[in-house]
Amino acid sequence: MALVPYEEGAGWGARQLHSPSATYRFASHTIRLRQDWRRLGVAAVVWDAAVVLCAYLETGVIDLRDRSVIELGAGTGLLGIVATLLGARVTITDRAAALEFLESNVQANLPSELRPRAVVKELTWGKDLGNFPPGAFDFILGADIVYLEETFAELLQTLEHLCSEQTVILLSCRIRYERDHKFLKMLRGHFSVYEVHYDSSKDVHIYKAQRGSRKDDF
Repeated sequence: MALVPYEEGAGWGARQLHSPSATYRFASHTIRLRQDWRRLGVAAVVWDAAVVLCAYLETGVIDLRDRSVIELGAGTGLLGIVATLLGARVTITDRAAALEFLESNVQANLPSELRPRAVVKELTWGKDLGNFPPGAFDFILGADIVYLEETFAELLQTLEHLCSEQTVILLSCRIRYERDHKFLKMLRGHFSVYEVHYDSSKDVHIYKAQRGSRKDDF
């Protein structure tokens, strides 16, 4: 799941997390998402990192039309929904406990003609990777999925399995703790990593990672 810290009593932000729904406008569509903090916790609310990455993709700096995309730790599904609306073929993944909730948001927010382009699928990092063809995706997306240090090795293993030499990873996150820097250091041990965007209003960074030393300009 998309795992991030949460503190009770955080004012307006806490009220937003506990709201049963959240509404956004991306790719000329209004997206209304169910949220369910009480039942599913952090996997069932929209975090700023997802919103920032959606806005980044919407600028068109990356052409997603007919590209193969996989989202890790999808949570509410906002990022995968927006990628589909922007023309991609998207595999939207999370752990088993979140799939029914995730599927309901995806089905409710995609026009019927686009639904076949989005597939919701179970993926627990580091497990059952054989269910996903190695190197089959043009882009891997993740928003606020770097938090629990005990998942770092499995996340890295999953990224390595899914990546070809051409695959572009885009990770959107808030750097909160020293362990977040530790994951970036681990990532740099396997990929070339560059910061491509920073939203100062939300304190969210977007990192691009690729195998080898390529530094393609977006």
